[in-house]
Amino acid sequence: MTEFGDILNNRVLLVAFLACLLAQLSKFFIDFAKNGKPNPQVIFETGGMPSSHSALVTALATGIGQTVGWGSTEFALATIFAAIVMYDAAGVRRAAGNQARILNQIIELFDGHDFTEERLKELLGHTPLQVMVGSVFGVLVACLAGLAY
Repeated sequence: MTEFGDILNNRVLLVAFLACLLAQLSKFFIDFAKNGKPNPQVIFETGGMPSSHSALVTALATGIGQTVGWGSTEFALATIFAAIVMYDAAGVRRAAGNQARILNQIIELFDGHDFTEERLKELLGHTPLQVMVGSVFGVLVACLAGLAY
């Protein structure tokens, strides 16, 4: 049971999750400012501004750098992991969202026919700007929480 307690006391991990949560919550306010009406559903969706995945992995890498050292193997590992996640968010996942949009348009062509497939989720990935803002957000949260380490 002490292992679970150790996880709960891991401040680097908690700050990374906090950065992810704050980035995800900020999507609500950004969407509200953009559309003029509250849409709580955006809190639970992937994609959008800012990238909470990027905020999570950059806060994690920053926290590791702050606690273990910027020249450590752990920081190098976390940084490479963060780069892969951010590349995937802006590349592969974004392409999958574009493909879903095209497939949904094809499904609409069969509207009224005996075609029962549901629409695919289109907002999967991020634009490079969304990834960049998320990554800066994650670093800022980790730096502000640096006092907790």
